[in-house]
Amino acid sequence: MKKLLMPIIGVFMLISCEKEAAASGTVQTVGDPAIAKSDTLNLRENETAEIQSASSIKSANDRILNILQQKDYWELGSYIHPEKGVRFTMYAYVRPDKDKVFSLADYRRYINTEVKFTFGEKDGSGDLYVATLKTYLDKWVYKRDFATGTYYENTFRGTGNSLNNLKEIYPALNFTENYIEGSQKYGGMDWNALRLVFEEFNGRYYLVAVINDEWTI
Repeated sequence: MKKLLMPIIGVFMLISCEKEAAASGTVQTVGDPAIAKSDTLNLRENETAEIQSASSIKSANDRILNILQQKDYWELGSYIHPEKGVRFTMYAYVRPDKDKVFSLADYRRYINTEVKFTFGEKDGSGDLYVATLKTYLDKWVYKRDFATGTYYENTFRGTGNSLNNLKEIYPALNFTENYIEGSQKYGGMDWNALRLVFEEFNGRYYLVAVINDEWTI
């Protein structure tokens, strides 16, 4: 009789444990739909965040190009990083010790003045490039209508014989490249690129560097 009761008691105990586990909702097994759903939601949230980030950067890039195209240089100040300011680099190679950097306050102070600055040296001749801030933006930064160029994000299309250290100087930041292809007449060597480097601050992307690039000697 005892031998008969033992299996029956075991079955009742097993059923009781399963009911308690089901009631508590704490037991999850491999392949649990709840886990799969959670992972899927997290993946979708990450993808959405990346899309929104890319959209914000593209929007900022396009707006800045429009500002430069319209020569609305005062408005450009609204995109300059409030704490770090903006660096202007004449060619692909960023020179932290030589490139001209303007704080937001200095940019506002000088943009509508005739004060001239040395922005660097011209390739080939080595002549100093001295100009007002407004002239530099007009004649150098937006030397081509980059709004009509091809847009790239975090990648380089324009490559020449000059060094490019953007990713070494700004390893964790996003950048855009607005590329204008060279002509057949000059064997494609008259290409130009305008790169804008962005950093997020208080939930918005601000400009920290403006880098021009072209074929150099």
